Amino acid sequence: MARKSSKDRVSNEVNAGSMADIAFLLLIFFLVTTTMDQDKGLLVKLPPWDDNPVKQEVKIKKRNVFSVLVNANDELLVRGTPVDINILRLKTKEFLMNPKGAEDMAESPTKAIISLKNDRGTHYSKYLAVYNELKAAYNELRNEESQKRYGKPLDKLPRAKQKIILAQIPLILSEAESTNYGEEDK
Repeated sequence: MARKSSKDRVSNEVNAGSMADIAFLLLIFFLVTTTMDQDKGLLVKLPPWDDNPVKQEVKIKKRNVFSVLVNANDELLVRGTPVDINILRLKTKEFLMNPKGAEDMAESPTKAIISLKNDRGTHYSKYLAVYNELKAAYNELRNEESQKRYGKPLDKLPRAKQKIILAQIPLILSEAESTNYGEEDK
């Protein structure tokens, strides 16, 4: 009988020399091709930075401030009065436009300031719901004014006409610093 050489024997080993290279290439491929969703958060335009340390005193009439507070229990207080979130938009629009000329509402939309304050214990979903209602009030007022003036919704107008409406009903929303948990309830 002939003797079998080492070449004739079946090898039980798998050549794993290039396995690490292949795994590394696959890892690089998936890292490069995978997209990560990013949370966008609220798109809020911040005021421009001012290097001038001198602070200007601005006199604001109390009637022009629409204070909105969301406390630690997620209760909504508008000018110190409990309000349901379902009527916040209506109350905001009424305050801004002041159709009856009331002495305790804004003199005009250009002078009106919405002051939003929340407690550190406020749930984020409630804060967002309140913020959305306030923004929606402005958007509805702007669309109503656009329809009245030009017969079209605001987003269908040329940029020049949009600027006129935006200047007439500017969004002035001041966010006050959050208070400590439950501090507003005291």
